[in-house]
Parts: sequence; structure tokens; C-alpha cells
Amino acid sequence: MSFDSSDLRRARQERERAPSSTLALRVPRWAADRQSQGVTTRPRSYTGPHRTLRLLRRACRWQRRVATFAALGYFALFLALTVEVPELMTRPAPGGLPTGLVLALLQLPVTWLAVILYEFTARRYVDPLARRVRRHARASAATEETQP
Repeated sequence: MSFDSSDLRRARQERERAPSSTLALRVPRWAADRQSQGVTTRPRSYTGPHRTLRLLRRACRWQRRVATFAALGYFALFLALTVEVPELMTRPAPGGLPTGLVLALLQLPVTWLAVILYEFTARRYVDPLARRVRRHARASAATEETQP
């Protein structure tokens, strides 16, 4: 017996449909009350120390992930080849060494490449952001000292 889920999919799509544009333009009552009282909110600043900190955190996370996946990905590939394709790993490589041993010896250069990649991205992307955060911190500390 076959089962056709197209009717179920269509019903689910209708339920999860985005709200109409007229509903999206309505202002909530609490916001309308604040506007009528003359309360205005300051627009969010997308520049400044908080944005720079967010960018710095994002750059550090990206940097750690890339370096980790480079090193651990190669190691996981080596382990998977060892388990799944042992005949490939025992086959002699150019130079007379088994392919598995050559791949195992290549783990050290791959790890060094991950470290070099980490250092390169740190100097290129993360360090300028850290300098900018430090500069904002110094500027805010100087303004706090001058104010009574």
C-alpha cells in the first residue's frame, strides 16, 4: 500500500502561512499607548562597542570552528578509512610505506596547517576587532573620569 502525503503537506502549509500584510502593519496596543503619551525609544545603535563585541565573539567562534574541523576532520577521515577500507590502508603507497602509515604521518602537518590557519585568521580578523574593543573601552573610561 502506498501513502500519499501531499494532502497533509498542503494542509500544513496553509496553517503555517505567513501573516497577511495588513496584520503586519498593525501596531500593538501597548506600543500605541506609549506613542500617544509621547514616549519615544532611542533607535538601536548598530555601531559602537556592543556591535564590535558581537563581531569579535562571532569571529572567535568562526576561527575556533574552522581550525577544529580542519584538524579533527582529517583525524576522523583517517579513522573512518581505517575502519571502513582496511585494504586501502594496507596497500603500499609510493615509497614502499603502507598508505595508512603515510596518512597517519600526515596528521602532524595537517595539525600544523590548522594552527597556521588559526594564527592567520586571528591576525587578519580577530586582532583588529580586539583593538577596536580596547579603544572603545579606553574612550569610555576616559569620559567617565572627566564627568563629575
